[in-house]
Amino acid sequence: MIRSSLAALLLSAPAALAHPVTVQSCDRQVTFDAAPARAVSNDVNLTEMMLVLGLRDRMVGYTGISGWKTLDDRTRDGVAELPELSARYPSKEVLAGAGTDFFFAGWNYGMTVGGEVTPDTLAPFGIAVYELTESCIHLGPRNASGMEDMYGDILNLGRIFGVDDRAQALVDGWRTELAALTEGAERGAPLRVFVYDSGTEAPFTAGAHGMPTALIEAAGGRNIMDDLPKSWAEISWEPVADRDPQVIVIVDYGDVTADQKIDFLRTNPALAGIDAVRNDRFVVLDYVEATPGPRNIRAVEKLVAGFSGD
Repeated sequence: MIRSSLAALLLSAPAALAHPVTVQSCDRQVTFDAAPARAVSNDVNLTEMMLVLGLRDRMVGYTGISGWKTLDDRTRDGVAELPELSARYPSKEVLAGAGTDFFFAGWNYGMTVGGEVTPDTLAPFGIAVYELTESCIHLGPRNASGMEDMYGDILNLGRIFGVDDRAQALVDGWRTELAALTEGAERGAPLRVFVYDSGTEAPFTAGAHGMPTALIEAAGGRNIMDDLPKSWAEISWEPVADRDPQVIVIVDYGDVTADQKIDFLRTNPALAGIDAVRNDRFVVLDYVEATPGPRNIRAVEKLVAGFSGD
């Protein structure tokens, strides 16, 4: 009995000794006295961050996926034993009712500024919140998005859950992989790239603070809307035509397929003259590749190939 207890103590010692830990979450510093044991993540990309860190056994569910998206086989297997607590944004009652002690979400990723579910409104239920870095632009000015944002979120989750070594190994591997993928990328005259998420009357696209801007730059291109001081936003078609993108990145999710989006762009008279349409240059990224998460490296690989014409 004594031997078993000692063994259990030794096995739990690294995580126990790691706490308390304090991490930066948007404009807050959040201290965790112990690793969360009943976590919930919102949206598919944030859920994949949890899964890649091996944290499924620390989760009691996820939210905000099936209301907009369809899981692919890889993610479906990852969450097979977890319930979806809410198809769209969760309520406070849903999170509290599941006994949640940690909510990994972001602004417009499960929470809205001034909405029902925020770090302040969840605190009375004993639910701590870590916010996706990309989403912090909704709280105030910050630098444009970069790969370091995604790496930082993984490292912070590693600290919160006491799996620092696992997080660091993932980030080190991604840095090495990304360097190899982009070694020969053209940097002198970056291709003009437009990100098309959705919309017909007006396009919904990624601005300076959206993850696609970082992915495009890593692959050797430039988002033509990188002067838009937002992460994701609706704009008009005029700047798209005026800035004449050479490549259009399609974000693939929801009821409208990537092929349908491409057909719309090909047949839109306002876009008939732009370089990307005339030369049929489209790159399709899945939603989980275009938003912050483990599949961003695969996204850069696709962009590098698309930019080179392979």
